[in-house]
Amino acid sequence: MNIPLNETILNIKPSGIRKFFDLVSEMDNVISLGVGEPDFDTPWHIRDEGIYALERGKTFYTSNSGLKELRQEICNYQKRTQGIEYNPLNEVLVTVGGSEAIDIGLRTMLNAGDEVIIPQPAYVSYEPCTLLAGGKSVIINLKSENDFRLTPNELLNAITSKTKVLILAYPNNPTGAIMEKEDLEKIAQICINKNIYVMSDEIYSALTYKGEHISIASLPQMKERTILINGFSKAYAMTGWRLGYACGPSDIIKQMTKIHQFAIMCAPTTSQYAAIEALKNGDEDVKTMREAYNQRRRFLMNSFKEMNIKCFEPYGAFYVFPCIKEFGFSSEEFATKLLEEEHVAVVPGSAFGQSGEGFLRISYAYSIENLKEAIIRLKRFIEKLRNLQR
Repeated sequence: MNIPLNETILNIKPSGIRKFFDLVSEMDNVISLGVGEPDFDTPWHIRDEGIYALERGKTFYTSNSGLKELRQEICNYQKRTQGIEYNPLNEVLVTVGGSEAIDIGLRTMLNAGDEVIIPQPAYVSYEPCTLLAGGKSVIINLKSENDFRLTPNELLNAITSKTKVLILAYPNNPTGAIMEKEDLEKIAQICINKNIYVMSDEIYSALTYKGEHISIASLPQMKERTILINGFSKAYAMTGWRLGYACGPSDIIKQMTKIHQFAIMCAPTTSQYAAIEALKNGDEDVKTMREAYNQRRRFLMNSFKEMNIKCFEPYGAFYVFPCIKEFGFSSEEFATKLLEEEHVAVVPGSAFGQSGEGFLRISYAYSIENLKEAIIRLKRFIEKLRNLQR
């Protein structure tokens, strides 16, 4: 009997993050700094709106595109924060998290053999989603000496006659890197000249610590060639509500909606009502959480300095990406030893691509108390390694 499994699926490797944290579930007294999930509860006024929607019996399907009021608030948010004007009727699609938007966006735009440029280290789903859509991933290995920013030369060297999409993910997971306006302007000009579309994953856009986030879609001639992806998980501490969105050209959004219609029907109704409240009245909540994250970021950067561990300064998201090459272990070996000996869980940088090797992703979406204890254990572990090297 033939095994009824798709060969493409069989050849996709499991997530390096989930594989590593299977070990964590079997251990006690572990401080986990690995999962990219806010430690804050969803703000009460947002939860209340979800509860109220349930009490009113708002439990039916919405339109495939999402509640009209939510799409309008998304447009208001993008205009308020980025100066981009989208039409809520045909340029916005509400999805089940930003991850669904990435998946169906690539499936909409790619034909077999089309190339997608993916700068790495990067979020783990970009390569598999490209493969599932029939595309080919072209990897750019970003450099720590450039603060993991994409440079014009790196992009130009990766472009071929088959290039169709550039995935741009800033603020970045896992590095915490950002791209500023002058960086984006150079990349935008290349995309215009070479007729390349951009998938801009901006899920961490509200969590920046050096000026305000700038979307590449806000630059001249870029709105019409950019799929902007965002959501509510990170900024509003709404991971379990599973709600994201895509904004972009109406002809692309229309076809994305078609896939969404057949595969999903609509995003969770209760979550959509809560998201309206988040966008209307959640700015102060985001500010409060961002200030707390920034305090934790500064604490970790100072701790690495005291330990003499190299780490470029990240100005976005809630991750640091310290270098551990001096110890002679692979990032997976280092993370495994740290877990086994000190019960501190971090993610090997190699989980995010080849250029992540020699680094660790450490999340500071955790309380300052947990971070302090984790640093005590990490210092002890590093001292032991350095003593062994003497």
